[in-house]
Amino acid sequence: MAQHGVLGISFDHMHMGDLLRQVQDHPQAEIAGIYDPDPARMAGAIAAFAIPPDRVFTDLATCLANTAADLAIICSATAEHANTVRALAPHGLNLMVEKPFAANVSDARAMIAAMAGSGKRLAINWPLAWYPSHNTAKRLIDEGAVGQLIEVHFFDGNRGPLYHLADKIAVSPEEVERQKPDSWWYKRAAGGGSLLDYLGYGTTLGTWFMGGAVPIEIAAMVDEVPGIEVDQHSITLARYARGLSRFETRWGTLTDPWTQQPQPRCGFQLVGTDGSISSWDYDDHVTLQTRADTTHRKVPVDVLPPGRRGVIEHMLDLIDRDLPVTGVLDPQLALIGQRMIDSAVKAAAEKRTVALVP
Repeated sequence: MAQHGVLGISFDHMHMGDLLRQVQDHPQAEIAGIYDPDPARMAGAIAAFAIPPDRVFTDLATCLANTAADLAIICSATAEHANTVRALAPHGLNLMVEKPFAANVSDARAMIAAMAGSGKRLAINWPLAWYPSHNTAKRLIDEGAVGQLIEVHFFDGNRGPLYHLADKIAVSPEEVERQKPDSWWYKRAAGGGSLLDYLGYGTTLGTWFMGGAVPIEIAAMVDEVPGIEVDQHSITLARYARGLSRFETRWGTLTDPWTQQPQPRCGFQLVGTDGSISSWDYDDHVTLQTRADTTHRKVPVDVLPPGRRGVIEHMLDLIDRDLPVTGVLDPQLALIGQRMIDSAVKAAAEKRTVALVP
């Protein structure tokens, strides 16, 4: 019998299938139940993981009353994250919310407050947190390889959120266009758009790389395409006490980075007082340049240890060892990233530089 039961709550985000696969592959975990109000959206997972009918629910209260679990994966639409966390918080579950954190700072703080005093963990999962390249870059920064970090340059995105399903199964362009009018990804009220989809990656990991530094002010610009109410391209600038950083998000790249890196490449370039690091998504090395050695040196990526190779493994390890959520998954660190996101939304709408929102 599995040691840990895991619930899958909402299939709005296509990452649910990938996360449930991590549960299935974990030797001490099992899928205790899945919930979505639309049965059709669960069909792929039911087939892929042979989930029995008595573990499939279209009513959340019934799901919670009839399952035994200690971790719930939340993949609801961004605008529903706060409501979902509030609904689950009283039920004694550790919660892992698939990125982004929330639709806004108010919702993010409400999520933290809902879990306060529960004795359970709230974690925000950013899939980039598990890439060996970015973990290697963080190690080098912490070891002082580039001096004090003063700039973060981030570009990330993909062809668009409807071009792939769980396990990165490709969807045809014709099917993408058919789905767009009804997809929450393309609705402002639901938390759609490339900025909310990807900026949190850059601002949260950027804050992690920066050791928790908080910027002073934010400027941002988004594209405006007739007939599409959300952005598909955004550029955000952040001024810190120690320098300037740039964060760019894009739906509409020629290729998805997990199949072939587009141009610009997806990932980070990190500049310090004494060196710099290029850390690209999926690469098997990072490139280090220092003041003492200006050649471009390829540093092989670290092998991530057990407990650090994926979010499900990591969360279950924390539960087993009774440890708190830290690092990139820590909601307090992600809150800084969310404040930067809210500031970028405000700056883009008002077409001016704004102070970081509180």
